[in-house]
Amino acid sequence: MNLHEYQGKEILSSFGVRIQRGIVAQNAQEAVAAAKQLTSETGTSWYVIKAQIHAGGRGKGGGVKLAKNLQEVEEIAGKIIGMDLITPQTAATGKRVHQVLVAEDVYYPGESETDEFYMSVLLNRGTGRNMIMYSTEGGMDIETVAEETPHLIFTEEIDPTVGLMPFQARRIAFNLGLSGNAFKEMTKFVSALYTAYVKSDASLFEINPVLKTSDNKIMAVDAKVTIDDNALFRHKDYVNLRDIREESAIEVEAGEKGLNYVDLDGNVGCMVNGAGLAMATMDLIKQAGGEPANFLDVGGTADAARVEAAFKIILKDPAVKAILINIFGGIVRCDRVAQGVIDAYKNMGNINVPIIVRLQGTNADIAKELIDNSGLAVLSATEFQEAADKVQQVLA
Repeated sequence: MNLHEYQGKEILSSFGVRIQRGIVAQNAQEAVAAAKQLTSETGTSWYVIKAQIHAGGRGKGGGVKLAKNLQEVEEIAGKIIGMDLITPQTAATGKRVHQVLVAEDVYYPGESETDEFYMSVLLNRGTGRNMIMYSTEGGMDIETVAEETPHLIFTEEIDPTVGLMPFQARRIAFNLGLSGNAFKEMTKFVSALYTAYVKSDASLFEINPVLKTSDNKIMAVDAKVTIDDNALFRHKDYVNLRDIREESAIEVEAGEKGLNYVDLDGNVGCMVNGAGLAMATMDLIKQAGGEPANFLDVGGTADAARVEAAFKIILKDPAVKAILINIFGGIVRCDRVAQGVIDAYKNMGNINVPIIVRLQGTNADIAKELIDNSGLAVLSATEFQEAADKVQQVLA
C-alpha cells in the first residue's frame, strides 16, 4: 500500500525521525490557513507547496513550488489542486491532484551550507536481508546516479538477527562526508529510520532528499513509503491511510470482488488460478506473439459468479482482443469451472472477443466435453502448446 508524502512523514515522526513539518490542504483557502499555522508554530515565512500523488518526479511536472508570501500560497495551491500532474512515473494522462502539502522552508541561511543526500531502506531479495541504500547525490534520480556514477551509491546490509548496529550507522554518516554535530545527527536519523521501517512493516522507505540544514540538523524533506499489505492486520490505524483515488479503478473493483488483479498493457486477457500458473500463462501468451493484458488470479473457487465477475473485469479493457482461461483443477474440479464458464457466458450474452479455455486436472476430460458441446464460441485446449497455438490463431 503506497502512502502520500504527508502520511509517510507522520509515520516517520512517530518513530523519532526529524521531518520537514507541513500541513495538508484540500483547497487554496485551507492552504493559506495551513501557512499561517506553520508560521506561528515554526516561524517560517516561505512555504513549499507540494502536490500529493503516488508518483515521484513531482517537481519536474510543476507539482512542487516555492511560495514567498500568503498570496503566492493561495495562487500556487489553487493552480496545483485539480491539475493533472504528469511526471516520469505517471501515465501520459497524468494524475489528478486532490490535495497539497504546505511545508516549512528548511533551506534557511546559517553557519554552514545545506547538503542533500539520498537514502532508502528496502529488502535485498538476493540475500534475504534488509538494506540501507544511500548516496551523497540527493535530490537527483537515483537511477541516473546508478548509471552515471555508481561509485557514489553505498549500501549497508543488516543482519536480521541483530538489527542495525551502531557502527553501521556511523559508517553511513562517515561515507556521507559528515563530521561534528551533523555526524551525530545522521547516526540518530539512520537508527530511527530503520526502526520505523521495521516496526511499521514497510517494504520501502525512500527519503530523497535527506537534508543537512545550515545549522547541522538532519531531516527528511520527502518521504516515499510503501507498507506491506500482508502486515496490515498488525496496523489497523494504517488501513485508513489508503487513497483509492490514486489506484487503478479496475484493480480496486477487482479487489472488492475478491480477485487478485493487476492491470497490464497487452491484448490478451488472462484468467488463471494460482500465481505461479498465472506467470507461466503470461509467458505462454508472449511466446504466442501476444502481450498479457492483465494478471488475474481467480483463486480456488472458480464458480459461475466468480468467473462472470472476472470476465466483466477483463472486458473493461478495450485493448483485449482475446481471453485465455488456464485453470489447473486440483482442489477445484475442472468440470465445475467449465460449467461456470458456460453459465457466465450465457448470463453475459454475446462476448465479442474469442475465448480459449485450457483445463487440466480433476475431471479435465469431462470439462473439455462440456465446453465442446456447449454450442458457444469457446475454444478448448488440453496442452499448453495447444493453448498457445489457439491464442496465435485468434490474434492472427
